[in-house]
Amino acid sequence: MAKQAIWVMLKAKPGKEADVEAFLKQGAAMSNDEPRTVTWYGVKIAPGVYGVFDTFEDEAGRDAHLNGEIAKALMANAAELFSNELQIEKMEILARK
Repeated sequence: MAKQAIWVMLKAKPGKEADVEAFLKQGAAMSNDEPRTVTWYGVKIAPGVYGVFDTFEDEAGRDAHLNGEIAKALMANAAELFSNELQIEKMEILARK
């Protein structure tokens, strides 16, 4: 069972919405190479507002993800794609269905 999670809010720079959506789809594909990432979601909340929600079985899995290729790509592209300062929120999953 996944016990750890992360959330990142992403606000696209004007005109970069399609690039952000493509980036999120690429992130989903890259997550298939992370066996310790249980789920990986790229979501659209509103026009120009996106998020990433990932789950992990344990802290080691979350740490591996945060030091992995997706996180590196996120940080490398942040200045070009996003208008907000990225903050990775770590969460503990208390209940699930």
